[in-house]
Amino acid sequence: MSLEMAPFGPMLRAQTKIELLRLLRIPWFTIATVVFPVMFYSFFGLEQAHMPYMNATVGLYLLASFSAYAVMSLALFSFGASVAAERGSGATRLMRAAPLRPLAYFAGKCIASVAFGGVAILLLVLFARVTGGAELSLPMLAALLTRLLLGSLPFVALGFAVGYMAGLNSSVAILNLITLPLAFASGLFVPLDQLPPFVQSIAPYLPTYHLGQLAWGAVGASSEPWPRAALWLLGYAALFTWIAVRAYYREERKEFA
Repeated sequence: MSLEMAPFGPMLRAQTKIELLRLLRIPWFTIATVVFPVMFYSFFGLEQAHMPYMNATVGLYLLASFSAYAVMSLALFSFGASVAAERGSGATRLMRAAPLRPLAYFAGKCIASVAFGGVAILLLVLFARVTGGAELSLPMLAALLTRLLLGSLPFVALGFAVGYMAGLNSSVAILNLITLPLAFASGLFVPLDQLPPFVQSIAPYLPTYHLGQLAWGAVGASSEPWPRAALWLLGYAALFTWIAVRAYYREERKEFA
């Protein structure tokens, strides 16, 4: 007697719903990905929101910056911390025994992350408009959402790599050590021209710098053509995916050999 594989569509919908509920039930995750960007914008962007900067305004520039930070941190933590937690609780062993398709598992996480990222950006845009008068046209908003959600792919892969290489407690610490220094060194918190020369010299080699360029380009404040930024991010996506795949198969050999 042959066993039929469960239909992919219902499986994907169920997995996506599970992932969304899981993210909503983690208070520190909501604070890190939604509250912190709004708080940072209120600290750094409101006072000088209408000042001109880089063919835009300070308000628009920092709106793009903190949108990039929100998407980056969401991708890293939603994948890295959740995978580490599932490994630590033994959920990955159960999922291997269950009829859940790996593609549905991965796609459900991606859809939930994209949905949460879109909400985080829209809330930040709404806050910046109401409090600082930073208005985005619909084409600019569409470009910002599209660029950042696609540009988050390298950080999704990096999150998976950390999730398969570290335990739950250590993964959160590692992700914090990755997120904040990269954000600062890439000019997401403070414009790059106000940082020390050494930081300015290494910033163009960081993935967060090119994610920021995609975001800044959406509001007309980029200093790098978007195809170049996209190629850099594609290269990082390939590198981090290779690391994640190696970590995954190492985990497979360790658990199921």
